[in-house]
Amino acid sequence: MAVEKEKKTCGQVMTEWKEFVWNPRTRQFMGRTGSSWALILLFYLVFYGFLTALFTLTMWVLLQTVDPNIPKYQDRLSIPGMMIRPKTNALEISYNLTSTEVWEDYVRMLNNFLADYNDSRQAANNELCVPGRYFVQPDNGVLNHPKRACQFNRTMLGSCSGLVDTTYGYREGRPCILVKMNRVINFFAGANKTMNISCASKKEEDAQKLGDIEMFPANGNIDLMYFPYYGKRVHVNYTQPVVAVKFLNLTANFDHHVECKINAANIAPNDERDKFAGRVSFKIRVDRE
Repeated sequence: MAVEKEKKTCGQVMTEWKEFVWNPRTRQFMGRTGSSWALILLFYLVFYGFLTALFTLTMWVLLQTVDPNIPKYQDRLSIPGMMIRPKTNALEISYNLTSTEVWEDYVRMLNNFLADYNDSRQAANNELCVPGRYFVQPDNGVLNHPKRACQFNRTMLGSCSGLVDTTYGYREGRPCILVKMNRVINFFAGANKTMNISCASKKEEDAQKLGDIEMFPANGNIDLMYFPYYGKRVHVNYTQPVVAVKFLNLTANFDHHVECKINAANIAPNDERDKFAGRVSFKIRVDRE
């Protein structure tokens, strides 16, 4: 017959546990002597120190191949995207004339965006350039030499500048939308030919409901002098050109789906894989009670 193993008392268990944590006879802590723990600690210090040094060296080597001023690869940006202001998550401008807090928020967004375009700030920071030609600025042997920027004055946006009509037409139900082309470094937009932005209803049958559109600058023109863009770090005061679109007589209480696109020789706004390549679509709705 098997001998039944004697059960340990609670006191015995506690004594064994105390001896495991610290054994005064063998001077062991958790079953290991001080020299054993020291060797383990030294091993992990060397091991993780080596991993840290290897990671740091790898990152340093990688950073030596990266230009802080110009992205190394721009193959995915052959066609610049477009965006609107005020910018909302769903690219939807919708408000009721009686809900002042909604359209006042749009006005605030436009004021913040156009602050850098104030004529006084443009005159202080940027230059009057020659229209109709690119503003090319070679480094002349000085790597990443600071670049100058051409003036784009807020007054060029006419009744959508927010200077005469401080509500940008939102109070009267004739809202302004700003359309801009995203920045691409060293991109010569237009291929040395005139270009402009045009906007229309996405559905031909809704074009009449969209009503008349007024563009600022005239015809939605974008001048060549604002290109090329040299990058955020060297082109410090650069303000990209924008086009203001004013909807003069929108049909109220109706969802208008609008598409704006850039008409330029070297920009094709018909890539179905990217809905923002050379174009932007948004919805605008003005409700009247």
